[in-house]
Amino acid sequence: MSQVAFLSKIHKNAAIHHLVVRPINIAERLLWDTLMARYHYLGFKSLVGKSIRYVAEIQGQWVALLGWSAAALKCKPRDSWIGWPQVIQWQRLHLIANNSRFLILLPCTYIPNLASKTLSLNLKRLSKDWQDIHGHPVVLAETFVDPSRFAGTCYKAANWIYLGQSQGFGKSSHHYFHHGQPKAVFVRPLHKKAVRWLKEPIANPTLIQKVAAMNFTKKQLKDLIEILKSLPDPRKKRGKRHRIISIMAIAICAVLCGARSYAAIAEWAKHRTQKQLNRLWSRYDDKKRRYIPPSEPTIRRLLQSINAEVVDQAIYGWLNSLFSGSAVAFDGKVLKGARDHDGKHVHLLSAIIHQEGITIAQRQVESKTNEIPTARLLLETLDLKGQVVTGDALHTQKDLARFLVEDKKADYLFTVKDNQQTLKNDIKALALNEGFSPRSGNY
Repeated sequence: MSQVAFLSKIHKNAAIHHLVVRPINIAERLLWDTLMARYHYLGFKSLVGKSIRYVAEIQGQWVALLGWSAAALKCKPRDSWIGWPQVIQWQRLHLIANNSRFLILLPCTYIPNLASKTLSLNLKRLSKDWQDIHGHPVVLAETFVDPSRFAGTCYKAANWIYLGQSQGFGKSSHHYFHHGQPKAVFVRPLHKKAVRWLKEPIANPTLIQKVAAMNFTKKQLKDLIEILKSLPDPRKKRGKRHRIISIMAIAICAVLCGARSYAAIAEWAKHRTQKQLNRLWSRYDDKKRRYIPPSEPTIRRLLQSINAEVVDQAIYGWLNSLFSGSAVAFDGKVLKGARDHDGKHVHLLSAIIHQEGITIAQRQVESKTNEIPTARLLLETLDLKGQVVTGDALHTQKDLARFLVEDKKADYLFTVKDNQQTLKNDIKALALNEGFSPRSGNY
């Protein structure tokens, strides 16, 4: 049913009362990305940093799309309005979300106040959704409007504050450039104390990212400890108080629970029970008669000196068993600012658990080759039986598909683009019949 035919069943003035704004689910992401790329004047490739995709719908029919991403690193009108020093700015920038995409899928006059009502409903739930998905709330929303195309009327109607115009700079790759198209800057506090919380020297405790509790079984921790026993200790013998096994076990478990800094790892360890510290092989103090977790400096010194590649190789199997049954994605990234001995950018191919975002395997792509042969070497080390493996269009290769199905006993989901027209036609032909499954021998 078309949107107009659907909405004709609802009185235009009453339709707004049926409006619901919610985050999309995983199955809806491809449709959301496709619609945004096709109909938004800027097009669409991805959202920067932490992000949430929303859909506005009326009785199940999509009427608008919203995309939220990480805040702009620098914005003179915004930063002047907040009044924060630069050192505080870098610490609190994650508390701002940027409305980087907003797309109405209907004629703008079809439902009165649709845009402003959609924004209003979205803002009411944005901070809580950010907390649930990313582990911390946001207190300020920002957006940039092209004044040559829009007047920002829906933002004004939704009580956003106009701060002035940007300086007309954009970011491409690793540098800023002047494009000469300044944008109108709007912000919307999500709490009456938003500005105060953003610029005060000591962070409000309610805004600090919470780290999850320890939910590992006895067997999982026992298996991890056994693996870590083989790690070489890079520290000198003199002055060692905490075993490398304990420090590494604490660090690994804390990171899996959401810790993203040395301080957060130490804080996580500090809140473990005596029984948990015992299972993590923490040091026992005879005088205090209790287990003592390692301090932040101890954790930091060890993690900075240990061979990360050796640790990765040691725990990949354990991580894979921890998340068995989850879908696995593999993707390549170039490390910003990192170069190999030949002066070329370091290119890594990683296997990642879909839901948790945990890397379970990683391999460097050699400068004289590419991701295609590296993918097989990466996946060979993993137990993928019964799991779904996803990859981008670069890896839509017959040999890799056969390897996953026959050798690894896994299923796969690969992207097929227009440059593989023969394959696209074959898929269309199969779909017209009884359908097909990767396990049926159709690669």
